Amino acid sequence: DVLPSPDGPAPSVSITEIRQYLRAQDIPFHDGYSCLHTPSLFTGDRGDQPLSANAPFTLFIDKTTGSFLCTATLAEGTWQDFQANVELRHRGITPIPPASSEEMEEEMRQAREDARCIWERALPLCELLDEKETKALFGISMVTDATLKRFGVRYLRAARSLVFPWFSPQDATLKGLKLVRVEKKGGTITYVEETLPRFDSYRNLFGLPLIGRRDTELVLTGWELDALALHQAAGVASVALPRGASCLPPTLLPYLEQFKRITLWLGEDLRSWEAAKLFARKLSLKRCSLVRPGNLQPRPLEALNQGLNVTKILRSALLASHKSIVSFRQLREEVFGELVNTEQVSGVKWARFPELNKLLKGHRRGELTIFTGPTGSGKTTFISEYALDLCMQGVCTLWGSFEINNVRLAKIMLTQFAGRRLEDQLELYDEWADRFEELPLYFMTFHGQQNIKTVIDTMQHAVYMYDITHVVVDNLQFMMGHEHLSVDR
Repeated sequence: DVLPSPDGPAPSVSITEIRQYLRAQDIPFHDGYSCLHTPSLFTGDRGDQPLSANAPFTLFIDKTTGSFLCTATLAEGTWQDFQANVELRHRGITPIPPASSEEMEEEMRQAREDARCIWERALPLCELLDEKETKALFGISMVTDATLKRFGVRYLRAARSLVFPWFSPQDATLKGLKLVRVEKKGGTITYVEETLPRFDSYRNLFGLPLIGRRDTELVLTGWELDALALHQAAGVASVALPRGASCLPPTLLPYLEQFKRITLWLGEDLRSWEAAKLFARKLSLKRCSLVRPGNLQPRPLEALNQGLNVTKILRSALLASHKSIVSFRQLREEVFGELVNTEQVSGVKWARFPELNKLLKGHRRGELTIFTGPTGSGKTTFISEYALDLCMQGVCTLWGSFEINNVRLAKIMLTQFAGRRLEDQLELYDEWADRFEELPLYFMTFHGQQNIKTVIDTMQHAVYMYDITHVVVDNLQFMMGHEHLSVDR
């Protein structure tokens, strides 16, 4: 993925402009939390008929980007696509949903077919002869067969993986899968995930089809097994994000509009806490509550396994919106959390640069670090390794490479990622490129001197769309243009 698109950055549109346009076109709408709701252009009425305020409001327009999604037909597109379709209606032509490229359509079709084959081979856990051992391996001994069956979780013996289905909320067809297996290295257990379709097209809210239209409260988790634990322990409506605490894709926001209260319980570390605060801003602070990680508030699955009162933990969630003045009583728990989690407060540590951790205490959000040095001293080479280190740990990274082009930068980073000279082993290129593609890494397409406002707008767009938490500018003097070198900027 590159930002902005090769055609240039998407024209920004303000919420005021969107509202003015809808009023001017006689399109009924009402304000949601993060979207405007309108009747769909793609269902019901003939093209030459005005949209009725009595029709279901199934089309959602993102207040920040202007992009839309119709939950009835799954049509989606940009603000410009929406305007084009409104023009078609005025001409008496029934709008046609914007189409994806044939290549993407084929890729999604193939992924659905692969998912269906895997799904048919997978078995419900209650049918396994070694059910107890399998559940113990994944730490879900306390999760009942009834809960696993309700959410449709299966096990694929050939891959030693739990299989979580992605069902369309529209017609309950299988759209994809997530496979999760356990890897043990020494005393540590890690969960390895694989999705069909691949992760950038995998936009599932696991558990969404089980939620009724009248449900007004929801718990948002960062892991499928946490959603199971929450439903079983507290009987609450719960869903899991497709990429955990690293990203909340804006295309999922329309599905969360019906809820008047959303509790975010994303995990048990401070990175999950930071992500919860970021996501709450997207979802509207006034309806969000956050479960703060702590010894007595681990992730939901762990809370179930420890026999903790999950309902009590949910009741103690902190409101995301707050007044401008707070007392120490309100800060008391957060201060204690920082003292208990001293290491995590330091930020995401570099795995390859222990000396750098002593200097910078890890990568911390909201900090600016400047690396200086003469031409050819290795700034770009070092920064690409430094950023790659964090990116491999799940830190969503945006590169603005104004000095060297993206192809050359990607080649440097891929070589560092593989740890070998791929030009001498071209048969390994696809294997390493596939793994590199899975990283949460994005590049801006600017090169040379740029208008700073355009660059900042692109960064803000990336933060909203991809939940970027690390931005690299390489380098400042190229972005500013040489005439500014004498000016203290």
